[in-house]
Amino acid sequence: MNTKHTLLIVEDDSDTAEMLRVYFEAQGYRVTTAASGGEALEKSRQHPPDLILLDVRLPDIDGFEVGKRLQDDLRTSRLPVIFVTERRERDDRITGLKLGAVDYITKPFDVQELRLRVRNALRRAGSQNNAVTGLPGKKIADDRLSLLLEKDEWAVVSVSITQLDTFNEIYGFVARDDVLRAVALILTSIVDELGSIDDFVGHPSEAQFVIITIPTKVDDLARNIKERLGQAMAYFYPIHDREAGFVTWGSDPTRRIKIPFMSVATAMARSSDGPFADVQALQQALTPAGSG
Repeated sequence: MNTKHTLLIVEDDSDTAEMLRVYFEAQGYRVTTAASGGEALEKSRQHPPDLILLDVRLPDIDGFEVGKRLQDDLRTSRLPVIFVTERRERDDRITGLKLGAVDYITKPFDVQELRLRVRNALRRAGSQNNAVTGLPGKKIADDRLSLLLEKDEWAVVSVSITQLDTFNEIYGFVARDDVLRAVALILTSIVDELGSIDDFVGHPSEAQFVIITIPTKVDDLARNIKERLGQAMAYFYPIHDREAGFVTWGSDPTRRIKIPFMSVATAMARSSDGPFADVQALQQALTPAGSG
């Protein structure tokens, strides 16, 4: 069974929000709600959903402004958004689509049609490869992990890049994307060299990669990943930072702080570690110690 998708419903009418929450939970989704634009932005950053149903008329900032801020924030820029609104004018629809919305639905809506549009939007978003690395993204990776639970012999390595958010904040998203592409190349090279012919490399979330392999290969893969990526991390920093061994950060010279380099955390799970009740249980086992 596939991992449940999470929907964030942004709607200031409490009756409508409750109706949609009950309906989509009955369809097997996890649902969170927000009654204002500010609350929606905060929840999207803290716990990114798989899709946002976004009303345009909100009490603080309108949905178009929420959509713009989501697009402008690297943490939320790839979240699929469906605008749900009473505005039927062509210009409003164009405005929403220009903001990157995957769909635009006018009220009153048919809830069955809305369900199908949500399903189709999630399929389109989930079936895509990661836009930066080109590796299979969250939906494909989750599906592959789900299939493992039906097999007898398998192993998984999860690779997490710690301090990636801080690196992005200091050096920018272009440098961050270079890191992700380099990590993807190193991982695929290691798997080609040491793995089996059917191994899978996925990129389900920004700072996490997963490798599906066989039990006899997993220890060598994990050891080489840790060694090679660990050595590579320092080379993503400017020479003066590499020589210091850390990053000194802050605009006030009297209050600058030392930031450690990015590092690599790995976690493994084998079929013999199970049984795992579901994909969520397997993913929990793949959470590196101390990653929070």
